[in-house]
Amino acid sequence: MDKIIIYQLIPRLFSNLNTTCKTNGSIVENGCGKLNDINVNALASLNELGITHIWFTGVLEHATTSDYTAFGISTDPVHLVKGNAGSPYAIKDYYDICPDLAVDIPSRMKEFEQLIKRTHTAGLKVIIDFVPNHVARHYESDAKPNGCVDFGASDHPNDAFNPQNNYYYLPNQSFISPVNPNNEESKWVENPARVTGNDCISASPTINDWYETVKLNYGINIYDGTTHFDPVPNTWHKMVDILLFWASKGIDGFRCDMAEMVPVEFWNYAIAKVKTQYPDILFIAEVYNPQLYQTYISNGLFDLLYDKVGMYDVLRSVVQHHVSTKQISDKWHANEPLSNHLLIFTENHDEQRVASDFFAKNAVSGFPTTFVAATINARAIMIYFGQEFGEKGMDSEGFSGLDGRTTIFDYWGIQSFQNWVNQLKFDGTGLTDEQLNVYQLHKKIISLVKSTPALNKGSFYDLMWYNADNQLLNFTEIFMFFRFDVTSVFLVIANFNSTDAHARIRIPEDAFAKAGLKSKDYFRANDLMNPDISIQFPTHVAIVNGFGLNLKAYQCSVFQLK
Repeated sequence: MDKIIIYQLIPRLFSNLNTTCKTNGSIVENGCGKLNDINVNALASLNELGITHIWFTGVLEHATTSDYTAFGISTDPVHLVKGNAGSPYAIKDYYDICPDLAVDIPSRMKEFEQLIKRTHTAGLKVIIDFVPNHVARHYESDAKPNGCVDFGASDHPNDAFNPQNNYYYLPNQSFISPVNPNNEESKWVENPARVTGNDCISASPTINDWYETVKLNYGINIYDGTTHFDPVPNTWHKMVDILLFWASKGIDGFRCDMAEMVPVEFWNYAIAKVKTQYPDILFIAEVYNPQLYQTYISNGLFDLLYDKVGMYDVLRSVVQHHVSTKQISDKWHANEPLSNHLLIFTENHDEQRVASDFFAKNAVSGFPTTFVAATINARAIMIYFGQEFGEKGMDSEGFSGLDGRTTIFDYWGIQSFQNWVNQLKFDGTGLTDEQLNVYQLHKKIISLVKSTPALNKGSFYDLMWYNADNQLLNFTEIFMFFRFDVTSVFLVIANFNSTDAHARIRIPEDAFAKAGLKSKDYFRANDLMNPDISIQFPTHVAIVNGFGLNLKAYQCSVFQLK
């Protein structure tokens, strides 16, 4: 089972060369990346980095303040849009491509189909978002296939809950937006009001709710908790049709937004139907409750799950010195049975950038988190565009403010990332020395885990337990383990400390035995991450007293034992 390396990119930002960067700027002022800009140069560069899958985030049409009425697309009320660009997760038309991303707007679907073809030609696979829990409050499909009925068109809005309704209703109540609720120009009327996407059962959601979205009904009565899955709810049929529509375009996977807010019974039904026709298509679940991991794998039939409330949270806490590195071991042991289904990441569009002031403050001090995520025993890892150059996410773009994240709501140009884009050459000519160093670190570890069987599908042996009473090891800052297969053995070490350290590292006899090494051997080991570093030690010394090793600040090493 090969290692999956996912690269998440937001086309709106990825290739935008505009440097105006006006807070709350319009698409005219701040510009917008296009699908056509993700050219053969970009794809070749990502292939060279070691990427296997690209997650194109925000390609489906979603609510926006930009005006496309000249192309037959209705405008969205401004108080139902977050930011000027709008949230990629407030889907306005499941069957269409966001017009922002097109050079020729009437040909936007063709441009996306060409991007799929380019990506495949470059040897990469395509993932897009599937957003099943909610839609834009102003959902209106003008691209739906013949015979397709829009969401809510056949609902009985006087029923607060009806198993065959697509929405949940609040009879005799009118929706009031928390943003400019008295704006007469919007001419937006919603009566009865519908339940908001984050399960807010109120006609007056707050600014902190997903007020721009409406919750979809999958047959669970949110008013009394009862389930109604037989006959199959109408929403299930509609969603399966949407999945099959995009699968027919040749995409290779779906990242399923807030999957745990949709009943697992639906996933069992939908994924089985899609995989009957497209058996190799990948389904990735955004699930935050570790108690549901097994359910969404076994019953929901997902291939991969986010491991956010798990390895991500622990790695972040370690690099911020809130917990010891032993917590990484504890989390790995807890999830070991699911390791072939976990997607580990240290950045994505929801989280603060590793190099931001809110996380690790710079990319080098944060790199041990990415290093461990890549080398620990998991089937898949994810890199968020710009992470490989140390993007800090410390811009105040508009709706989201200065929060250490790269905005998903605003039109913006990421100036540090533009150094790599270099007028769509994607050759990195403009990168600083610091950015190049961070890039080389990422490229090196991705290449290692992708090309080395012992690191991508070999066995894992935790070494932390054997050093629990080791007084010559900074147990709170250093993490280490074996990865091995029948051909090779690697000692993997990450130093989360901001200072150089000398440690004596002990390796149990059991580890050598499981890795197929003899207890009387004498080892020499070269560091594949840092070619100028090597170690040597007799096995019995490693077992009894430990061997000495000098570790530089934030050093990440992969020693191949020979």
